[in-house]
Amino acid sequence: MLEWFRFGLTALFLTLGLFVLAVGIVGQYRFRYVLNRMHAASMGDSLGILLVVVGLCLSCGDGWMILKMLLMVVFLWIASPTGSHLIARLEATTNEHLENHMEVRRL
Repeated sequence: MLEWFRFGLTALFLTLGLFVLAVGIVGQYRFRYVLNRMHAASMGDSLGILLVVVGLCLSCGDGWMILKMLLMVVFLWIASPTGSHLIARLEATTNEHLENHMEVRRL
């Protein structure tokens, strides 16, 4: 009985994680501007990877393997925003028409 419950939770987390990653992929193709695409990719990346790894941790019984997978998530949470920030900085410094893509709200 416990194995079936663990299997169900694993399947639920893996399915949710793959759904979030698929939504990020759709966001890549729907948005027109590079900064919007980057935001969709990085947000889906972080949550999707977390959900997939939690599902894998539930299916794995070894404590060391769970620790390694959670450390992998921590590394991705550090590396993904850093890479996204560098791409955004490159776009902001090289795009001459950046103000055409930005919406300015005035109070």
